[in-house]
Amino acid sequence: MSKWNFADVWETVADELPEAPALTHGDRTVGWREFDRRADGVAGWLLGCGVGHQDKVALYLYNCPEYLEATFACFKIGLVPINTNYRYADDELVYLWENADSVAVVFHGIFTERIEGIRDRAVSVRHWLWIDDGAGECPPWATPYEEVAAGPGASGERVRAPWGRSPDDLHMLYTGGTTGMPKGVMWRQDDLFARLNGAGFRRFPEDGSTDDVRAQLVASGPGMTLLPACPLMHGTGGFTSLECLSEGGRVVTLTSRQFDPIELLDTVQGEKVNGLIIVGDAFAKPILATLEAHPGQWDLSSLVGIISSGVMWSEESKEGLLRHHPGVLLVDAFSSSEALGMGSSVSSGSSAQRTARFTLGPEVRVIDAAGNDVVAGSGTSGVLALGGRIPLGYYKDEAKSAATFRVIDGTRYSVPGDFAEVGEDGTIHLLGRGSVVINTGGEKVYPEEVEEVVKTVEGVHDSVVVGIPNERFGEEIVAVVELTSGTPPDSVDPRMVIDHVKEKLAGYKAPRRVRFVHTIGRSPAGKVDYARHSAEAAEWAGVALD
Repeated sequence: MSKWNFADVWETVADELPEAPALTHGDRTVGWREFDRRADGVAGWLLGCGVGHQDKVALYLYNCPEYLEATFACFKIGLVPINTNYRYADDELVYLWENADSVAVVFHGIFTERIEGIRDRAVSVRHWLWIDDGAGECPPWATPYEEVAAGPGASGERVRAPWGRSPDDLHMLYTGGTTGMPKGVMWRQDDLFARLNGAGFRRFPEDGSTDDVRAQLVASGPGMTLLPACPLMHGTGGFTSLECLSEGGRVVTLTSRQFDPIELLDTVQGEKVNGLIIVGDAFAKPILATLEAHPGQWDLSSLVGIISSGVMWSEESKEGLLRHHPGVLLVDAFSSSEALGMGSSVSSGSSAQRTARFTLGPEVRVIDAAGNDVVAGSGTSGVLALGGRIPLGYYKDEAKSAATFRVIDGTRYSVPGDFAEVGEDGTIHLLGRGSVVINTGGEKVYPEEVEEVVKTVEGVHDSVVVGIPNERFGEEIVAVVELTSGTPPDSVDPRMVIDHVKEKLAGYKAPRRVRFVHTIGRSPAGKVDYARHSAEAAEWAGVALD
């Protein structure tokens, strides 16, 4: 039985490669010894605050070195880092931190004003750690991060918690739920490490130990340089960064808080990035357009692979990128927070794989409603089920845990609800989630949550929210609106609806278009035909459904 713990592995890297770079952000690079000691400083401060084993610490941060330092600090003393979507509005933040039982929040200064408006509602949070990003002074109710990171715990002696650390220590990733509220996916560190390392560039024996890590580092030196262009607070960026550091590599983060393809390409060239992490065409299309507009401007020869996960990217984008760098591997990784390693699609040279076509990972089945395997080439669809090392379940939600993590033929599987068909050659054609969830630029949006906000607009009687194809973001959100009887049609305009949603929810959940209809057409039971509304909205918008 393996006993992997991220803190053990990362401390081993710091011992063997103390001067090697671990984190780079703009013109600042943090070496492995400094990374280790700064994490000790944060860990020591947290222990001084009276935290307990497996207490939760929320990270309310843009991409930055401190995100991974604070994560390392949590791992060192058996705490659980909680990713926080920085696009969330007040109610969403309060729900997340309270649902997670967060006792501390590490936050960028830009969020101070928002936090001040909800501090009295986030009753579980007792400690606040402020990171200076030039947005203002540290509030009196918070502690400056730099004072902590350079504090007594960073003196050179490693910080240890009285309860020690364990392979059973949790790493939690909050992801969207079927009602729109996020759910905390609970991974044992041992399981998560083994699952990530199994798909890594530098692989250790699954039942190995830090001795294997040390031997690899002595033999091969530092690992790869990774640039997660997507947020660390999402699984795609966060999990790949955990794996990169576990291999003794370096994580490079962009300084801009809005995606800038020129900054990305400059960074790939300047930092000699080996691996680039993106989320589908929302990143790929701007990168490709920039390369097309400035042919030959960037040296991309260091780039070995571009990995996309969270949303599929188009064959056309892959073909375009391969024209500019034929030697790069383009990997479409099909995974979710609940199921890592479901499948992959790899493009290289002049051959770009078709969108939604994947090779099944080991331990993956496609099963029908009765739990039987779907026959390859039958044209029958089923849901994907991943066995092996999978999460323990959802935090504080036994019902949803039982629905997703199911025992089939005596084996426990993760079944997130992704439908697929199996081709005669064993590859799968992904059909999508069996719900009406909208995936826009890698962000999951659940229609019911948005609908309830749209319905609070004065003059709106009913609403349905659907997704229609969008070339860059995969899907865009359309609010289909039925006005109350007697409301003048020109008294409610699309901008009013869109702005109202943005005031209540994260901006990415707001509709990009608003379609007014005479009636939503609900059934007597109150149900609505989402497929019909999606088709009608697409036709109205002048786009073709896949």
